Amino acid sequence: MVLVTGGTGLVGAHLLLHLIENGENVRAIYRNRKNIQKTKSVFELYKKGNLFEKINWLEADILDVPSLETAFINIDYVYHCAALISFDPKEEDQLRKANIEGTANMVNFSIAKEIKKFCFVSSIAALGDIAPHETYITEETDWNPEKPHSDYAISKYGAEMEVWRGLQEGLDVIIINPGVILGPVSITKIFEQGSSELYQKVANGLSFYTLGSTGFISVNDVVRIAGELMKSDIKNERFTLIADNIVFRDILNTIADTLKVKRPNKDAKPILMNFLWMADLVFSTLFFQKRRLTKATAKASYSKNLYSNEKIKTALGTVFLDVHQYIRDSSKL
Repeated sequence: MVLVTGGTGLVGAHLLLHLIENGENVRAIYRNRKNIQKTKSVFELYKKGNLFEKINWLEADILDVPSLETAFINIDYVYHCAALISFDPKEEDQLRKANIEGTANMVNFSIAKEIKKFCFVSSIAALGDIAPHETYITEETDWNPEKPHSDYAISKYGAEMEVWRGLQEGLDVIIINPGVILGPVSITKIFEQGSSELYQKVANGLSFYTLGSTGFISVNDVVRIAGELMKSDIKNERFTLIADNIVFRDILNTIADTLKVKRPNKDAKPILMNFLWMADLVFSTLFFQKRRLTKATAKASYSKNLYSNEKIKTALGTVFLDVHQYIRDSSKL
């Protein structure tokens, strides 16, 4: 049996659908029963609602060790997708607890229960820092602790250290580092964060774009590749998962065209982005609001990072979905 954490999130819900479609016997854990409806909605979006009933749901929490004891009964393989995603400095403690401590608990149980293979869904945020002589960030790029990183990136890097510890203690592992994961356009009806939030902002008339770039990938590719890696003989490796490096303006234009709304038409240069995150800091402090733009997210918006996907293409012969076409096609769901 396969155990999936984070099954009520974008990646986890799509992974559950992928695994069940491929005949796997799957158990998924949840903390809040009402969030299971999100996963059901994903199945129904793809006209696969009949497969939803095949999931073995169990209430458990990656931070609640006793509940995990039951979750791991008769489990052979683990996909650890659960994570807290936040770039708000005020949530540093929650990030470290959920992402590092939670992963440590999953690794410890996997070792104790002699799990055959453990897949951890990390992020390109946990990859290294490019050196002056380098062009692309790869799986081998060194992490420089002297350079600034978001609390989220640090928490995912710390989680990876727990997975590598598991390897040292005899656990076979796979780590995948996806770029910005895009779900189908209609996913805004189900989820509020991630690509859903991006789609919604464009739909509501987002005016600004930036000329920074990063790696993007469809959620379908992420879960398909994760499944292929777990079925393969490959183990104890990490893989960067991006379909392509894309300028933020270009991805926003594709979303706007797909939604048939006006394209963002104002260039938010670095000086403006830095002013905005400082203004947001003041506003959130004065009015006790959650941060909407942080220093880390502002910097990311104009940074031109390039990631290499050569390792996964060599290992599996992977052919990625074109991200722009994926966005257009997904609007038809």
